[in-house]
Amino acid sequence: MARRPARPDDREGLAHVVDLIRETVPPLHPAGLPFVAGPAAVALLGRKHPWVARPAMALAGASALFFRHPSRVPPTGAGLVVAPADGTIALVDEAVPLPELGLGDQPVPRVCTFLSVFDVHVQRVPIAGRVVSVQHTPGKFLSADLPAASSENERTAMTIATGIGGDGPKVGVVQIAGLLARRIVCDPVAGDDLALGETYGLIRFGSRVDMYLPAGSDVKVTLGQRAVGAETVLAELP
Repeated sequence: MARRPARPDDREGLAHVVDLIRETVPPLHPAGLPFVAGPAAVALLGRKHPWVARPAMALAGASALFFRHPSRVPPTGAGLVVAPADGTIALVDEAVPLPELGLGDQPVPRVCTFLSVFDVHVQRVPIAGRVVSVQHTPGKFLSADLPAASSENERTAMTIATGIGGDGPKVGVVQIAGLLARRIVCDPVAGDDLALGETYGLIRFGSRVDMYLPAGSDVKVTLGQRAVGAETVLAELP
């Protein structure tokens, strides 16, 4: 019996199913490919030995979960600062910015987000603007939820000048390593123009991201609140 040729609505239905799968199962960040492909290859080669294949597949699945890279839709509105990462708001206070940020020596609003190993670990641009500086500082690997982690742990600090051409107020965003984190990835360099909500970096595994805001900023989150990177409004600039 001849197979019925596919109709246009069949193709449209298949495309819709594919779109639904993509929305439900987030893609993998490129940095995670080796961590997924390696254990998956071991599982495939050792498939005749369950004591090898099962742990390898579990490790591949856990790595895929850790390096997931879901799409996000930032809010619209002038002067909005969005969360740079998924996680729990661990600290809302005022603090003197880290020296490498170049934001002065007076206390400014600070919001710290703690990322557990179960959170999405890509970092998002908190506000559109031009990169002024990026500096990596070696340090300790204290638990990222400790206050001392801000200044003592290994970190990468990026300063962004907001506005078209970078002529607006400056904000600082700092990726901080934790107990298990041994690698911080920050792709932008000084002079790059960044769009709100785009992915700019990654920390593995377990970490923290601190935001330093201009004086007078209206912080919109509270301690213990869950933040969604690129979508949760963290603050509004003065």
